[in-house]
Amino acid sequence: MNLWSYILKRLLLMIPTLFGVLALTFVVIQFVPGGPVEQMVSQLQGRDSGGEGPAASTAYRGRQGVDPAQIEEIKKLYGFDKPPAERFWQMLKSFAVFDLGQSFHHHKAVWTLVKEKLPVSITLGLWTFFLSYLISVPLGIAKAVRAGSRFDAATSLLVLVGYAIPGFVLGVALLVLFGGGSFLSWFPLRGLTSTNWDELSWGAKVVDYLWHITLPVSASLLGSFAVITMLTKNAFLEEIRKQYVLTARAKGLDERKVLWKHVMRNALIPIVTGFPAAFIGAFFTGSLLIETLFSLDGLGLLSYQSVIRRDYPVVLGTLYLFTLIGLVTKLIGDLCYVWVDPRVKFD
Repeated sequence: MNLWSYILKRLLLMIPTLFGVLALTFVVIQFVPGGPVEQMVSQLQGRDSGGEGPAASTAYRGRQGVDPAQIEEIKKLYGFDKPPAERFWQMLKSFAVFDLGQSFHHHKAVWTLVKEKLPVSITLGLWTFFLSYLISVPLGIAKAVRAGSRFDAATSLLVLVGYAIPGFVLGVALLVLFGGGSFLSWFPLRGLTSTNWDELSWGAKVVDYLWHITLPVSASLLGSFAVITMLTKNAFLEEIRKQYVLTARAKGLDERKVLWKHVMRNALIPIVTGFPAAFIGAFFTGSLLIETLFSLDGLGLLSYQSVIRRDYPVVLGTLYLFTLIGLVTKLIGDLCYVWVDPRVKFD
């Protein structure tokens, strides 16, 4: 099987995968109570009955007191006047031309919502991605070269402890210590920029931006060190112990040349092949707890609120978009094996 045949096969396999993910989610949605029609009916009941407290607007108690014609109008408004199969087919046709629909709650196009929330996720994702690779890869190489030393043991303990601490727990600790909690007030509590952002000079905007992202990026960064660091270390150790390294050393090659010219190329294969997925994923990283903790309105918070509010177009639209991006990114990652190691064949 040549390269283009493999790519075509993988692209064709994406179609049933996408269909299965969307179909399963759509079926589950049909059985979830408290949809947009029920929520609207509950609100009408609360108004018509003079208000029955908070429960009247949150719990569905049947259709008593609401005109059936009005209920049908509500169904038509949200598109629930059609059979599920027809609605699913219309959704697939819209998704095929990348029309993700309109949000029930925000009354905006799903594409517009994604673009509005994306800057927050890009900020958290890209900073976490670049910093984790810039620190973890050199650290992993240093650990491999010094395997078994005190440096190796101490850094392993640190990265594993960091991996064991949840990001939101670290975020709370950072806010208490440095965000105006019980100790120091060095960093802001919320947002990506200050309220006077538009009035600041270019240099002041950069400083203000970095000032705001320090705590949330630190909270989301700590847990990503362990995986990349240990992967790099183990990959280098495996290559260092191979016969060709022993042969190169026996020929009298300089240790640095052996490490950086021979070992590096082979050891970085598992890291480089995962690079595209990590890079693309950084654009759509949404951490609900981090975003909520630092009052950042990103994709993670949008996804959570859409599920709670039964905003089905946002749930299904973002699911379709992220699944498609994930499948394409996985294909790119697999193709990187050939780019990094020409010995890999698709047979």
